[in-house]
Amino acid sequence: MITRHPAESRGRTDIDWLDSWHSFSFGDYHDPAMMGFRALRVINDDRVAAGQGFGTHAHRDMEILTYVLDGALAHKDSLGNGETLRPGEVQVMTAGRGIEHSEFNPSRTEPVHLYQIWLKPREKGLRPAYGQKAFEASGRSDTWQRVASGTPNGSGIGSNADGALTINTDADVLIASIAPGRESAYTLRAGRRAWVQVLRGKVELNGVALAEGDGASVSDVANLNVRGIDQAEVMLFDLA
Repeated sequence: MITRHPAESRGRTDIDWLDSWHSFSFGDYHDPAMMGFRALRVINDDRVAAGQGFGTHAHRDMEILTYVLDGALAHKDSLGNGETLRPGEVQVMTAGRGIEHSEFNPSRTEPVHLYQIWLKPREKGLRPAYGQKAFEASGRSDTWQRVASGTPNGSGIGSNADGALTINTDADVLIASIAPGRESAYTLRAGRRAWVQVLRGKVELNGVALAEGDGASVSDVANLNVRGIDQAEVMLFDLA
């Protein structure tokens, strides 16, 4: 079964410097029917104004993935990391037993558009960790590029053989850039579920039309086929 979750059905936080759309309950937005999907707990589609951002705040016991679509996002954390995340780069944090960080748009003129995703970890109280990596655009052109994985054999951030960043969740996170008329197939193993999030453009997922900002939950369907209607970028979560 494939269930479409329209972009306009998401919750929203709209203040002078932040326009954020929430696929699942977050902050002041609460929908008992949308508390997450499998290990997925948060998918936030954020636009942050120039020179603005999130001050230092704490997280615990969550795997946090950030992906910038346009602009740049400066990051600082209590582990001593200070990096700037740009399009094509993926950042992961294991909040574990506690981490503090800040996120800021360093541009004086341009907004930053990003997705931030939270996944529930396999276990609580893990050692906090940070990873960031730039992924080649050619690696996701009309195909699925695995950018983060909870492969059981992983032994730390960045340890996956295909270069995917490691997360402490039984999940794979993949991104594809799909041209109009092109198709990208994906097969789920037995018992797995998926969430598909359209970051840009329009696609069809097994014939179901999805537009920018739409999500789709997938249960009891093994073979997925995503077809580009216009130039599109799609994120897929393969979940236990």
